[in-house]
Amino acid sequence: QQPSNIGILALEIYFPNQYCDQAELEQFDGVSAGKYTIGLGQAQLGFCYPDEDVNSMALTVTQNLLQRNKISTHQIGFLEVGTETLIDKSKSTKTYLMQLFGDNSRIEGVDVKNACFGGTQALFHAVNWLESSYCDGRLALVVCSDIAVYARGPARCTGGAGAVAILLGPDAPLVFDSRVRALHMAHEFDFYKPDPSSEYATVDGQASVRCYLSALDSCYMLFREQLAKADGTDILSAKQPRYYCFHTPFSRLVQKSFARLAYLDCALRQKHGGPANGIDKCFAGFESLTLEQSRSSKEFESVCLKASQSQFDEQASPCLLLARRTGNMYTPSVYASLVSCLIGASPSELVGQRIALFSYGSGLAAAMFSVTCTDDPHRLAQLIGSLSHVTGWLDDRKKVTPEEFHRVLQEREEAYAKKPEPYSAESPRFGGLRGGTHYLAGIDSSWRRTYRVWPGQSD
Repeated sequence: QQPSNIGILALEIYFPNQYCDQAELEQFDGVSAGKYTIGLGQAQLGFCYPDEDVNSMALTVTQNLLQRNKISTHQIGFLEVGTETLIDKSKSTKTYLMQLFGDNSRIEGVDVKNACFGGTQALFHAVNWLESSYCDGRLALVVCSDIAVYARGPARCTGGAGAVAILLGPDAPLVFDSRVRALHMAHEFDFYKPDPSSEYATVDGQASVRCYLSALDSCYMLFREQLAKADGTDILSAKQPRYYCFHTPFSRLVQKSFARLAYLDCALRQKHGGPANGIDKCFAGFESLTLEQSRSSKEFESVCLKASQSQFDEQASPCLLLARRTGNMYTPSVYASLVSCLIGASPSELVGQRIALFSYGSGLAAAMFSVTCTDDPHRLAQLIGSLSHVTGWLDDRKKVTPEEFHRVLQEREEAYAKKPEPYSAESPRFGGLRGGTHYLAGIDSSWRRTYRVWPGQSD
């Protein structure tokens, strides 16, 4: 029998246990006060010490999801990983995760890469598998894990690190809206990593923002059309999302992106003869702007931001809790936004509501899709309850100085692409890990990595 209501059964998130304060980083870097905190909308920046990597974070978040939700490893039939943080040019992070699954070796999937979009494509693969004749009744698991680091300079403050695990299956509390998958793909050089001697990206910041907004415009207009078809109604009558989760390079970009949606909604009402609302009059005088011109007009951007402020505060700002305090996680970013949305709302506020997600990866690949929350508040309460530890984790992290933050990244830069000195550690070399966290316990003379779990409870 064809499974129904395929969606998200459970979510788990992991982020490092230390951070740098962005206001202190502004002062240390010698930039104007508010450049990072107001201009980018960032409060804190999470980062990893050398005893954590994308494999260890993926192991931790996967183990935590299975244990917290009492999922047997034999219940998993599909597992795919999205990451752009390269450790090995051949061996996938997914194969490291197979250590957790004992004698269950019959699990489809490997790694998917395209900047920050790999996790979303892995998610689409998982949904396709669940809907296919190859699915044997087991569940699917998607893991996103990345470490975002930049060379010292204006982009370093937009880094971050983290991992997300997503359990997928039928009869879910968050159901994917069927046939709603608005895609936009193009060939661009806005952000790419061509230098094998460095993990830093070659970035054109202005081009990256332009590509992000262009992809958003394309995806959103198609998303509105697909919602109408899925709901069996016209484009202006389809049920609109209550919340919007965005891939978040920095929080201010999300606010600007959400502001564009208000403008695009206005354009749709005008095109399809819908009644104007209170926001539409704000755009008077800009009718001659093309979409491309509107993306570069600071005056128009200011109008959009002002017109959409109250909607942003209600529909998108709650989804930025983690991004503001951990930074850009890359592939996990849009799903960290979903976690923020869930822990910031009550079950009664979510019942029956639609949540939109916009995923973007430079180069470029983008998609907008949506989930609809179940009408059962008890199931939503269970889902939210499984994430109740997240705010405590945020508050309990260790704050480190900007000097220490820059020192760690400088050592990481110097060590990259060099053959490491073999070592083995019975305990984390840098301390501060939460109980239950996997850490890099050793690298041998053949570059083989081993991992151990730091004892204690993950909560």
